Amino acid sequence: MAAMRRGDLIAGFSVAGLMLPEAVAYAGIAGLPPQRAILAAIAGCIAYTAFGRSPFAIVAPTSASAAILAATLVAVPDANKAASATVVVGLVGVFFLLAAAARLGSLTGFISRPVLRGFTFGLAVTIIIHQLPLLVGVPLQAPDIFSLVAELATSLKRWNLAGLSVGGTALVVLLLLRRFPAFPGSFLVLIAGVAASLIFRLPEQGVALVGSIDVTLAWPSLLSITWPDYSQLFRLTLPLVLILFAESWGTVRALALRHGDTVEANRELGALGLANVASALVQGMPVGAGFSAAAASEAAGAVTRVTAVIAAMGLAILIIFGGPFIARLPEPVLAAVVIAALAHSLDPAPFVRLWYLGRDQYVAIGAAIAVLVLGVLSGMLAAIALSLAALVQRLATPQVARLGRLGTTHDYVDLARHHDAVAPPGIAIWRPTEPLFFANAERLLALIVDRSRSDKATRAIVISLEESFDLDSTALDALLEFDAALRATGLPVQFARVHDHVRDLFAAASPGDIQARSSYSVDDAVNAVEPRPDQPTKKD
Repeated sequence: MAAMRRGDLIAGFSVAGLMLPEAVAYAGIAGLPPQRAILAAIAGCIAYTAFGRSPFAIVAPTSASAAILAATLVAVPDANKAASATVVVGLVGVFFLLAAAARLGSLTGFISRPVLRGFTFGLAVTIIIHQLPLLVGVPLQAPDIFSLVAELATSLKRWNLAGLSVGGTALVVLLLLRRFPAFPGSFLVLIAGVAASLIFRLPEQGVALVGSIDVTLAWPSLLSITWPDYSQLFRLTLPLVLILFAESWGTVRALALRHGDTVEANRELGALGLANVASALVQGMPVGAGFSAAAASEAAGAVTRVTAVIAAMGLAILIIFGGPFIARLPEPVLAAVVIAALAHSLDPAPFVRLWYLGRDQYVAIGAAIAVLVLGVLSGMLAAIALSLAALVQRLATPQVARLGRLGTTHDYVDLARHHDAVAPPGIAIWRPTEPLFFANAERLLALIVDRSRSDKATRAIVISLEESFDLDSTALDALLEFDAALRATGLPVQFARVHDHVRDLFAAASPGDIQARSSYSVDDAVNAVEPRPDQPTKKD
């Protein structure tokens, strides 16, 4: 137990050194004072520790949540930004809690991994480009990243070489220290940046500093927010919730699988909800389990959830006693911290792998392009829509495979892929490659009818429904009409691999014998329609 406490203590303070510069930087991304991110990190870690289950999760502001919050607050007047940000954080917490109560943890699966990778790549590029003006010391405003790049190029003569030197050096050091994840590189770079500010008098050379951080707690003031404002913020909060949970659950689940831990999606939803409610009470920012902080916690030797509490305490100590010191931190160093934290998201390996597999590569690339072209918020919505469109497209355009017996076994496989398989004489066995539902059932079954009628040797048909665990009413009606149409032509029809849910539907919907013509295996279905020696065969 003592070893465990020692490991948690070391990991907690190591993570605190990473959280401080990242929190200040993420607040800058959102356009909010740095204390909001710092207080959010402290509140988020403590609240998650009380209810969450991952020993490695560090629930704090993330780059994705900061960027989406910034995009959400674009249309909000400057006078209402602080209150609106508090409302958004509170709504995020409420949505998480409602989703946990409704047990909607499985909804994160609707954002596919290729879409999440594409979105993360586009978001990383967007955030990094927005950090470049801070790195070179030239304040720029542009409606999109392409205009921002153009303005950066035209403002080359105004770049602050002192700021670029200190920021560039910090970035190189941070990238080199990535090889040692347990090493608190960000914190050491922060100290070095403050030292450089004092030694080289960087403010006198035009290098901007972070400035003072006020962590005085105050009750949120929401009187300036009107009901139309609440309605708009309500609509814009849901995408933030989806991305936060997808990012957090991906981190928690990946680390749990690596260490054999048990985590449950709905409980994590509730823990994230309480963490965001706690963050709203201290006027913080949206919080989630970012991968970089969790990976640092794991690498530093975290054993229990106490690590997050120690990290929160360490962060509080750093701010209370080191606030004036941090105020001297050059902004180019913070930009370097953000760029280094997002560098791993620029790895093209996931895209190359998808291209090699020949699956979902265009979906991932489309999600990245959507973020780059449409902006963070609209791009995220487009990425989620793309994920759902890819699912619908796959389900709505299935194929049918004709099956044959594999040797003398009872196994039936796709004839097109297994040339040693043999179709039973006179029996056409068809298997839809996707579940039948309202968008594909009629077209797919019509395809089977056409192929069966065009094969004059077909004497009976077997339909394998192994992919269809259940049927909606449209698919059920289409299946019953298909059965009636073929039987009217004299072709016997048998259904194979019929799940119990579908059998119940057959019994409730059809007064005929369709349930009696349903088998649990393809082999049983073939035996049921295979002509016996004493039975006459159908003549042409």
